[in-house]
Amino acid sequence: MSGAPPRTPHDEPHGRALGARLNWLRAAVLGANDGIVSTAGLVVGVAGATSDRDALLTAGLAGLLAGSMSMATGEYVSVSTQRDSEKAALTLEKRELREQPDAELEELTGLLTDRGLSREVAREAAVQLTERDALRAHASVELGIDPDDLADPWRAALASLLAFTTGALLPLLAIVLPPDQLRLPVTVVSVLLALTFTGWWSARLGDAPAGRAVARNVGGGAVAMAVTYGAGSLLGAVGA
Repeated sequence: MSGAPPRTPHDEPHGRALGARLNWLRAAVLGANDGIVSTAGLVVGVAGATSDRDALLTAGLAGLLAGSMSMATGEYVSVSTQRDSEKAALTLEKRELREQPDAELEELTGLLTDRGLSREVAREAAVQLTERDALRAHASVELGIDPDDLADPWRAALASLLAFTTGALLPLLAIVLPPDQLRLPVTVVSVLLALTFTGWWSARLGDAPAGRAVARNVGGGAVAMAVTYGAGSLLGAVGA
């Protein structure tokens, strides 16, 4: 019989693998959203004070670089702490398995029982898992950790940097490329459209109502631009 072979359970994303991918996507969307809002607020605020293209470009690039590096540094520190915690938990688990294997076997049996297995089946499963790889079994069932896939701070930092930069480029280009009279409306419209998309996509990733997520996202971005533009206009008038 011709045709593609049937998919096996190993071919499909399950459990933590799928959850990890969704978390990375959600972080990327939120990073891009931060880049859009913060840079838009900055360049629109400067546009309220001056129409000089060089000033707008300098402010926008400074905001992009500062924001992306801040995001990357913060993510690196956060994920490094998570990784250290995971390593510490695995080290403790290794010691407990070495010093009190019977108690650890009983603990694993109890955890499997709590997940719905009968006592007899849970005991047999715990024995087999322990014989195959005791540390991996406890790391997965007890700690929710994959010893071969610990949190990677460098990857997280790079992802945050790229996501923020991608989002920040939109308002930066929108404020410096159009003619003077079109800069502000082009930037505002572009930013609001981008925030509509990121709000919708973040809601989709989280299985949340899209309408409210989009309204919050667009409303927050609009308020941010209005406030910074008002502040920039006031400062520009005072300095004139």
